Amino acid sequence: MTTQLRNIGELVTNDPEWGGRYGIITDAAVEYDEGVITWVGTEMQARVRRADQVVDVEGRAVIPAFVDSHTHLIFAGDRSAEFESRMKGTAYAAGGINSTVLATREASDEELRELVEARVEEMHNQGTGTVEIKTGYGLTVDHEARLARIAREFAEDVTFLGGHVVPPEFADDSDAYVDLVCGAMLDAVAPFAKWIDVFAEEGAFTVAQSRRILEAGMMAGLRPRIHAAQLGPSDSVRMAVSMGATSIDHGTFLSDSDIDLLANSDAVVTLLPGAEFSTKQPYPDARRLIDAGVQIAIATNCNPGSSYTTSMAFCIALAVREMGLTTAEALWAATAGGAKALDRDDVGTIRVGAQAKLVELNAPSHVHLAYRPGVNLVRRMTF
Repeated sequence: MTTQLRNIGELVTNDPEWGGRYGIITDAAVEYDEGVITWVGTEMQARVRRADQVVDVEGRAVIPAFVDSHTHLIFAGDRSAEFESRMKGTAYAAGGINSTVLATREASDEELRELVEARVEEMHNQGTGTVEIKTGYGLTVDHEARLARIAREFAEDVTFLGGHVVPPEFADDSDAYVDLVCGAMLDAVAPFAKWIDVFAEEGAFTVAQSRRILEAGMMAGLRPRIHAAQLGPSDSVRMAVSMGATSIDHGTFLSDSDIDLLANSDAVVTLLPGAEFSTKQPYPDARRLIDAGVQIAIATNCNPGSSYTTSMAFCIALAVREMGLTTAEALWAATAGGAKALDRDDVGTIRVGAQAKLVELNAPSHVHLAYRPGVNLVRRMTF
């Protein structure tokens, strides 16, 4: 059934065909059929087109659904006490992940499935149409495989993150754990995953260990991405770019040479402002990255320890307030940028042939996403 959204006050297409990077059309209309966009144009042009159903948007703004390209949605347990401690001055460190690992291992498949379903629905209700989900809270062969299998029920983009931290049972021999990640664990998870990831930070994995994990994943047909430069400067950024990583995630402590390298690569830097909010780490200078020519994305990093939010709009507001972006730049990063971080061209944009994942805002302009922080402005969705 062909449906037209008409009388759109502001349509953010992210399609340069309509002028500029953001392709913003005023007095616009868009048409879709069977989940695919079939036409985009002006209200005047739409008046001569036939459709099975016409929806009057009454002058509100319509944007692409958010693309959340970095999440850790499949977990059990609670780490609110850790958050409270950080707000009192305790420094963030990678080690708290193991407490979530223990809780997740104890949860049944059904409990985990219900938790993920609730989080994905919460995201959906706030305008997120596409989500990536990482494993990483099992850290045994069987547990990582079941996390990937359950995650695949909710997302096309599943990432194997066996290289999250070294679990307690391998505390005295991290290289032996890397052997497991690159061997039996990878073999068990690969059928459900599309991506391979690793937390290349002090307290997690060295650059050499991270390279091993990414190389093994690539040999198994998975594509590389990495957690890098979150806790301090690291050679992991250069290593990941040399391996063709699609996305360098966090990037809180990028050096000038890192930025030059990234600007001349195809890699996307996925910024996670919810993590800085929740850990009191410094916010990355997104303005500096964009001005240097680096491609960026924004994602929630939803996880129980360092960024327990499902709101992409909240992350947009943080990026505008704390990271030097305009609202249009932040929205692009949370939609088209997220799609690039997942190497997808069927989401994050409003153009003919893309998925019809559209969000009508209860506002006249995309600027309200930052102007009204903490408010869910989603009025209607088409997915």
